Amino acid sequence: MRNKLLRYMHEVTAPDRTRVAWFDLVEIALVVLGFLLYFLVRGGVVDRTADALNHARWIIEEQRALGIFIEPMVNEWALEAPWRVRFFNFVYFWLDFPLIIGVGLVLFWRSRRHYTLLRDALLISGAFALVLYWTFPVAPPRYLPEWGFVDTMQQYAKLSYQAQSLRPFVNPFAAVPSLHVGWALLFAIVLFEVSQSWLVRIGGALVLVLQSVAVVATANHFLFDALAGVVISLAALAVAYWLDRSGYPKIRDSLQRLMS
Repeated sequence: MRNKLLRYMHEVTAPDRTRVAWFDLVEIALVVLGFLLYFLVRGGVVDRTADALNHARWIIEEQRALGIFIEPMVNEWALEAPWRVRFFNFVYFWLDFPLIIGVGLVLFWRSRRHYTLLRDALLISGAFALVLYWTFPVAPPRYLPEWGFVDTMQQYAKLSYQAQSLRPFVNPFAAVPSLHVGWALLFAIVLFEVSQSWLVRIGGALVLVLQSVAVVATANHFLFDALAGVVISLAALAVAYWLDRSGYPKIRDSLQRLMS
């Protein structure tokens, strides 16, 4: 039993593995469990409404002082054309986790190393983000109607993160960091590394640009949130690269010695 477990761990940490084996079901199940736990913890009830609103207003004051408080203008611009509202709602919802899942499955089949890199960066950034969600709750712009914000997902989309069915997984005061932007950045970086096709690379960069606009256009995030998402995700990617280049090889060497 011990040797079987060691062989399993040795196999799943192989960066160049291409075939699919029975134990990949364990890998998929663990990843699903990891993301489920992330969303459940993130969606935990946070009874700090006053703090979240105060933090949001602090962000507004800081951005105004820097002359970059453009969120009301972008939200209003999106609302001026129904097609823009539908488009950015689509980007915000579908070009986030659903797209990442689809590409992750392709990478799982075609390039296990890049799948592992993306998986680790996503989960590590999620863990970093949970600390901020609980220590620094921030209300999204849509909670501040005094600035004229309109929640486009709530009013104009059939699918919304505020839908009743999704409430167990949603924390309304988890605006900082914006992992919509952070994960779009990770997605673009991994696509750039895994593919030599400029069409694929441009597609990844386009998703990042569109998501950066969508989080503001839909009144779900401030620019501050997006910047925090970038910082958190890059830090997580650095850890993922370390695991890829040093951590996993050391683990495999240790496993190899134990199996000898």
